[in-house]
Amino acid sequence: MPTQSVDSAITEAVIFTNNTIFGESPNMALASVQQVAAHAIGLAMENAVANQQNLNVMMTATVASSVAAVASLGEADNAKS
Repeated sequence: MPTQSVDSAITEAVIFTNNTIFGESPNMALASVQQVAAHAIGLAMENAVANQQNLNVMMTATVASSVAAVASLGEADNAKS
């Protein structure tokens, strides 16, 4: 089988590419982890805001119901007198 020679520029390009890939992979992995963490924190904050809004609606309904109950008690006392 004949021996084939490879140009040294091609060899250097392959070595450079491999070094670049292996050198950047830890940074890319860490960046990916940070993006996932930031997304999770964002979702948690969105859920907290939605829960607070729902609690505010329930509080308003509870206050309105309580005021109506107190007002109806006063009307019932006035009707008996």
